[in-house]
Amino acid sequence: MKHFFRTAGLVFALGVPLAAMAAAPAATPESAPVSALDAGLLATMKAGSAGQSFAARYAALDPVVKQTYNLPLVTQNSVGFSWATLPAAQQKQLAALFEQFTVASYVSQFKGEGAKFVLLPTEKSLGANKIVETQIVPADGTAPTEIDYVVAQGPSGWQITDVLLNGTISQVAVHASDFSALVSGGDASKLIAALQGKITTLSGGALTPSGP
Repeated sequence: MKHFFRTAGLVFALGVPLAAMAAAPAATPESAPVSALDAGLLATMKAGSAGQSFAARYAALDPVVKQTYNLPLVTQNSVGFSWATLPAAQQKQLAALFEQFTVASYVSQFKGEGAKFVLLPTEKSLGANKIVETQIVPADGTAPTEIDYVVAQGPSGWQITDVLLNGTISQVAVHASDFSALVSGGDASKLIAALQGKITTLSGGALTPSGP
C-alpha cells in the first residue's frame, strides 16, 4: 500500500532530531504514562549515543512501552472491525507483532540531537479519557510540533491508547485505514507478513519477528 506504515508512530514522521529531550514532571496521574514514556525514550537515545546495540536498547524500552501503552487495546483498535473476525491464533500473533513494531519504531527513530520534548500542563477531557498535550521544540528555533496522547484507565492504571499529531490526526485511525486492506475474510496473513517485514527492516535484522 502506498501509505502503509506511513506513521510508525506519528511523531516519527517529523524528521527532527530528538536526542536532547526535556519533559516536565508529571503533574497528574493522567500524565504519568506520558512522562514515563518520555523518560524511557531519553534513556534509549542516550544508550544509542553510547553505542549500545539495537537489541539492548529494544530490551530496555520494551517494558516501558508495555507499561505506558494499553497495547492490547491499541492493537485491536488499529486492526479495526476485522479484529473480531480473526482466529485467536492470529490475534495473539498480531498482538506480539504490534508490540515489536511499536518498540522497534521508537528505537529506530529516536536518535540525534537538538530538540526538546515538553509536557504541557493543559489536559483536555474526552469522555472518561484525557488528552495529555506535549510539544516537540526543534533546536533551530522553528515552530514546535504538537504531539498529544489520549490516555484512559487500563490494566495498569492510566495508559496511552492513541497518539494525535497536531492535536487532531489519530495514529490508531491511520493504522486502521492502512491495515484494513491487509485483512479480509477473517484472515490477517498479509498484515502479519507486512508487520514481520517492517520489524526486520526497522531493527536491521536485530530482531526476530514473532512467528510463524
